[in-house]
Amino acid sequence: MKRIFEINPWKVITHTFNKEDKRLQESMTSTGNEYMGMRGMFEEKYSGDTHKGIYLGGVWFPDKTRVGWWKNGYPEYFGKVINAVDFVSVDVKLDGESVDLAKDEFSDFELSLDMKSGILTRSYVVKRGEKKVRLNFERFVSVDMKELYANRITVENLSSASVEVEIESAIDADVFNEDSNYDEKFWNVLSKKKDQTTGRLVAETIENNFGTPQFTTEMLMENVSDLDAKEPVETELKVANVFSGTLESGKKTVFEKRVVVLTSRDYETLEDLDAAGEKLSAKQAESSFDELKEAQANGWAKRWEKADVVVEGNDESQQGIRFNLFQLFSTYYGNDARLNIGPKGFTGEKYGGATYWDTEGFAVPLYLALADQSVTRNLLEYRHEQLPGAYHNAKQQGLAGALFPMVTFNGIECHNEWEITFEEIHRNGTIAYAIYNYTRYTGDTEYVTHDGFDVLVGIARFWADRVHFSKRKGMYMIHGVTGPNEYENNVNNNWYTNMLAKWCLNYANEIADKVDADKTAELGLTSEERAKWHEIADNMYLPEDKELGIFVQHDTFLDKDLTPVKDLPQDQLPLNQHWSWDHILRSPYIKQADVLQGIYYFVERFTQEQKERNFDFYEPLTVHESSLSPSIHAILAADLHKEDKAFEMYSRTARLDLDNYNNDTNDGLHITSMTGSWLAIVQGFAGMRVIDDELQFAPFLPKEWTGYKFRINFRGRLLSISVSQEGTQIDLLKGDDLTIKLNGKDLKLTAK
Repeated sequence: MKRIFEINPWKVITHTFNKEDKRLQESMTSTGNEYMGMRGMFEEKYSGDTHKGIYLGGVWFPDKTRVGWWKNGYPEYFGKVINAVDFVSVDVKLDGESVDLAKDEFSDFELSLDMKSGILTRSYVVKRGEKKVRLNFERFVSVDMKELYANRITVENLSSASVEVEIESAIDADVFNEDSNYDEKFWNVLSKKKDQTTGRLVAETIENNFGTPQFTTEMLMENVSDLDAKEPVETELKVANVFSGTLESGKKTVFEKRVVVLTSRDYETLEDLDAAGEKLSAKQAESSFDELKEAQANGWAKRWEKADVVVEGNDESQQGIRFNLFQLFSTYYGNDARLNIGPKGFTGEKYGGATYWDTEGFAVPLYLALADQSVTRNLLEYRHEQLPGAYHNAKQQGLAGALFPMVTFNGIECHNEWEITFEEIHRNGTIAYAIYNYTRYTGDTEYVTHDGFDVLVGIARFWADRVHFSKRKGMYMIHGVTGPNEYENNVNNNWYTNMLAKWCLNYANEIADKVDADKTAELGLTSEERAKWHEIADNMYLPEDKELGIFVQHDTFLDKDLTPVKDLPQDQLPLNQHWSWDHILRSPYIKQADVLQGIYYFVERFTQEQKERNFDFYEPLTVHESSLSPSIHAILAADLHKEDKAFEMYSRTARLDLDNYNNDTNDGLHITSMTGSWLAIVQGFAGMRVIDDELQFAPFLPKEWTGYKFRINFRGRLLSISVSQEGTQIDLLKGDDLTIKLNGKDLKLTAK
């Protein structure tokens, strides 16, 4: 655990700068607007260790898979987000020498991300001998105009003598990815254009051998300054505008950089790209920087009005939930159905891919409650559109049906670790669960009986082929899998995987009863195939230990040395940074909820005794070294009235990155798991469930808080929930009358 930012309800702010924490600071001051985003790297030159990263939604590259031992069925490429052409860099020179905080003496440092407005600011005073100059930076990616990046730099001479100031503002295609398998660079420059105050650069991703699209990006910058514009600079990969002048004692100069960013995802030809760029550049030029800032603040205010969670009496908790919501909405806001939610969002390159099962398992519940239901519908359609790729993935393994990928941009699996890619097949169950969750929450059955049914049938066919029948036990089994606990690979009969397979087969059959005959015929679904699904589901082996009263994680789990985590030396944690992989695989330690993940999905179907026995057995063995882990444990602990444990797990998920719990935030934030803090409050502390078509709450107030408030959308209504020491108040703000259950009793709500 490492905390480098101050506690503040609305800001991520620090007044210190440690070079050793530079990457950590960059991760936690990342900004985005769904269309594009960037780490909080400096605009000006920095010669120390840094990770400059700018990423564009939906722009990726199929890097050739690199493995030590090629196995049949491996994906041919590893899809990855790529570092975009650098449109942020600004070289600030004082008396001919670049400002560089890795070398310069400086004071009065402040770095602040204002989550209320989405604006990142930074300031410090540079000391050069007897001279002192204050620099102030303000920047944002606009939520009002998605293609716009805006930056303002103020230089103030605090010295008694004058200072020569030069500013070079660039668009530079000489960038690289830290995770490139073969150290290649991914951009070819197609054209450049410049005059004294503007520049334009068009670049295309390099060719690939896999038939995936190449992407073209166009960046158009406009620079405004009261310094004198000099001869622009052009190299093979860069265009830059240069401004210089003398800054007298006590005077300020202001420099503005605005960049319009476009990609070929939205335009068919270069001519269309150019025309759109010119139009958008002209549009942004109509507004002053302060007007653009105001539009940015107003845009975020509308988001917070719908989604803010207010925590009273604990600023640490308040900062945590707001930070997570801010980064989630910076990554995905449902405006582009072609996009999904990457585990690192726009904050880093680790994990490479655009989509994991995290979206369906953890993000869907949040977006269901905080956005229009069309947003979640788009997330489901994203998978339906990629159904052909899922059939391809299964075929690669010699299996029927559809296997949705672990990592993907286009539906084709592009992850290069065997034990994850082809053993962690439980993800297929979560794709089906998301359809069920959407249908249960919204009451909309149109999707599940049409496009959704295509997906359910593909998944059911996969499970029906992936199981095998054990003559010895007279039951169906699934061998050679990795469950959610990735600290065990190639296990047999993972309870969670088998349980989900059984549920998927039953759910597909349940929905088959509701679809029309034409749909069934279109999919070639016969009564014989459905009968087989029933047989497999009815005879699925689910390992259980009656004496312990638990579901067994997999066949040999109980044969391990079941020493609890608390008895491990603390200097060995996190395990993944101290133990060999062999040591981890032989241990009983659980990376994240596994059996408990399945209980969470269907929490109302298990008895309190079943939940408690499994929680009490598995949680002490869990190291929570997956960012997805704490929230599930928080929700189940709340359900079991283990309020202290629920709050402990909430704090861990809410401040996972802010406090760098797992010592791995340097390379980017854990975006998809950021939903966990909201889930822990709403499904955990407030006990929100939809059971038998009815919305229910059973709130408690953590003793560390004096109250909390949040809003949700539910079937065309907007509800406000407030929990305090005086009790719970639920108000219907918009929509038709609604009867819900509060602590087991009916409560009729009428809009005021």
